[in-house]
Amino acid sequence: MSAAGIIGRLLPPSFDQFLLPVSPTVPVLPAAAAILAIAYLTGVVRLRRHGHRWPWLRTACFLLGCVLLAIVAGAGIDAYGQLMFSIFMFQQLALMMVIAPLLVLGSPGSLLLRATPHRGVGNTVLRVALCGLRSRAARFALHPALVIPLMLLSFFGLYVGGVADVVLRSWIGHVVLEVGFLIVGVLITAPLVSSDPLPRRTSYPGRMFDIFVEMQVHAAFGLVMLFSSTPFVPYFATATPESWDIDPVRDQGIAGILAWTFGELPLLAMLIVTLARWQRGDRRRAQRAQGRADEEADAYNEYLQRLQQREHDNDRDERK
Repeated sequence: MSAAGIIGRLLPPSFDQFLLPVSPTVPVLPAAAAILAIAYLTGVVRLRRHGHRWPWLRTACFLLGCVLLAIVAGAGIDAYGQLMFSIFMFQQLALMMVIAPLLVLGSPGSLLLRATPHRGVGNTVLRVALCGLRSRAARFALHPALVIPLMLLSFFGLYVGGVADVVLRSWIGHVVLEVGFLIVGVLITAPLVSSDPLPRRTSYPGRMFDIFVEMQVHAAFGLVMLFSSTPFVPYFATATPESWDIDPVRDQGIAGILAWTFGELPLLAMLIVTLARWQRGDRRRAQRAQGRADEEADAYNEYLQRLQQREHDNDRDERK
């Protein structure tokens, strides 16, 4: 059945309809999710066969991200996302703020470097991965200064600027935006929560500032959508079936509420993770500094003891 036929047979939106496998688009992201999950599990199994351990929490995060990616971009919710602004906004926030961080927390880069064989095709894969990791393009893509422009373009530039109204009129544009949201989400969250060997590391104050800015962008965009009296994306005003009796302005307000609330919760979780890692890092540095101080103190005490022993030996020699 064609994409238009699938969309035309959709029932009014409900939770059970969202989970049905009726996406009208080519399953690009669900297929990518399956490939990523299989590749990741293959790497974990290979490590375990060679007697190396891999944290189960990282595996759980990555696989959960793959499952959510397949659902958000491949189930019925994807079909409704082509008709309703609120559903499409939910997809965007899920891809950028939930799925991307879960994939990043799985540390796929570290797994790739540890599990890929160092011979044959594996050696070529490692060389390509390392070259890409050390490239100027990678350093630029993960620069903290890129976070603010990416966030502004992903929300204000896309919707207020009118880009979404043009791109979303075809299912290809819908898929392109979904892929873009996932990529932007990875670029934004990797410097904040990744444990992989990145080409640059953002300081903890820098991470706090980035999270704060992202929260303000979400809040500002949500308020603009919530209190607007006219649709910012005319496409959604005409795409929704009249029989559903959905007010496009009200639906746009729901999208704004989602951007403000659902978009903020993952950022709050990242803030907590960042603070915990910052505190743990300070504690480790303090322990290392204390250890060096103790070593220096012990060395100084041994030096004083040797001086005292030398003076005692000299005095004894003089008495003789």
